[in-house]
Amino acid sequence: MKKIQLIAIMMMVLAMPLAGAADPGYQISVSQFVEHPALDAVLKGFQDYLAEEGIKAVYNVHNAQANMATAGQIGTQIMGEKPDLILAIATPTAQAVAQALKKAPHMHATPFLFTAITNPVGAGLVKDLNRPGGNISGVSDRLPLDQHMGMVLRFFPRLKTLGVIYNAGEANSKSTVRGIQALGKEKGFAVIEATVSKSSDVYQATKSLVGRVDAVFIPTDNTVVSALESAIKVCTQAKLALFCADVDSVKRGAIAAMGFDYYKHGRQTGAMAQRIFNGAKPGDMPVESQKELELHLNLASARQMGVNVPQAIVDSADKTYE
Repeated sequence: MKKIQLIAIMMMVLAMPLAGAADPGYQISVSQFVEHPALDAVLKGFQDYLAEEGIKAVYNVHNAQANMATAGQIGTQIMGEKPDLILAIATPTAQAVAQALKKAPHMHATPFLFTAITNPVGAGLVKDLNRPGGNISGVSDRLPLDQHMGMVLRFFPRLKTLGVIYNAGEANSKSTVRGIQALGKEKGFAVIEATVSKSSDVYQATKSLVGRVDAVFIPTDNTVVSALESAIKVCTQAKLALFCADVDSVKRGAIAAMGFDYYKHGRQTGAMAQRIFNGAKPGDMPVESQKELELHLNLASARQMGVNVPQAIVDSADKTYE
């Protein structure tokens, strides 16, 4: 009898949680399209914000390395991880996760945040920015293109042709290029496109613009930005001005950018995650965006690309690289 009682007690003890066992925190699955400074900064800002707020989290971070097929595979893999929250960084991965969620009924209640998305409606992620619905919301980095083109025109007041390099497979980039074309008609300059499908195409795409354009602009295109050094090399050799839409590209060698601080972008997304963990429903949370833009300037690159920077632009820069 005593032996039976002893066995019963031991079974009860084993079934009890260990006293003082550490809570691993929330399980967060992350799908990032490619490694480059802007997207890396988004993830770090997100993680730093939650850590500073005392929110414990374990991250499963996946990177598609700019491969659309891999992004789809990652989306399916995340469905099997059954996380407490999904974070998708950049449009292609957000679209892949959204498609995977449609095929996984057991995951329909899982909160899904996107970030660094140019056009959430155009990408098919939400139908209404103010009322996303379902279990999805996030932070958009939609470009105020009038200010970006205004920056280029400050350097080239008589701009006639602007080259734009982008991946036509990225919905965010297609939307941006359409906006640039519309502004070109309004401001009096033509837009010449150079498209790529993978990062290794960037060098040749940039070369195709040499002798045909007055300057080159690279939007927040993940494929092109991941191989930015290839474009910088061509533009430096050809004395062709190169501008970008994200400020992280300036310290890498672009002449200038009027863009967001993507670390702050990630922190803003982290704040949304905190509200979700506190009980808010993503579908009831309007899609947010960053308002502040910063002008970053690389004077060394300007000299190497044969561009004289007016003193007024130097004086107005938020950050300058010599």
